[in-house]
Amino acid sequence: EVQPVESGGGLVQAGGSLRLSCAASGVTLDDYAVGWFRQAPGKEREGVSCISTSDGYTYYAPSVKGRFTISSDRTENTVYLLMTSLKPEDTAVYYCGVSEYGCYAPYDFWGQGTQVTVSS
Repeated sequence: EVQPVESGGGLVQAGGSLRLSCAASGVTLDDYAVGWFRQAPGKEREGVSCISTSDGYTYYAPSVKGRFTISSDRTENTVYLLMTSLKPEDTAVYYCGVSEYGCYAPYDFWGQGTQVTVSS
C-alpha cells in the first residue's frame, strides 16, 4: 500500500520559516508527481505546489510563489516544501498528495495532513 506521511508542521511567527516533509512508503516518488495542498477552516482545499520528481518540473500557486520552494530527495524518497516569509493566511492543514499521471491529474494517495499555524 502507498502511504504518504507528512511532517514538519508547527507554530511559527509571521515572517518565519518551516520545512514540511512528505515521505512515502510503497511507491517510488520518481514515478509520480507530488503535490502540496492546504485547507484552512471554512475554506476549500487549494493546491499550493507540485513537483514532477522525474524531471524536476515545479508549480507554485501565485499566493506562495517566491516564498515557498518544493524539492525532492530521491535517496530518501521524500518531497519537501520549504516555506519562508510565512503569513497568518498560510495557516492551514497541509496535505501531501501523490499523482500517477502528473501535477494536473487526479491525486491517487493522500497523507494525513500536518498543521501549520502562523501567528501575527
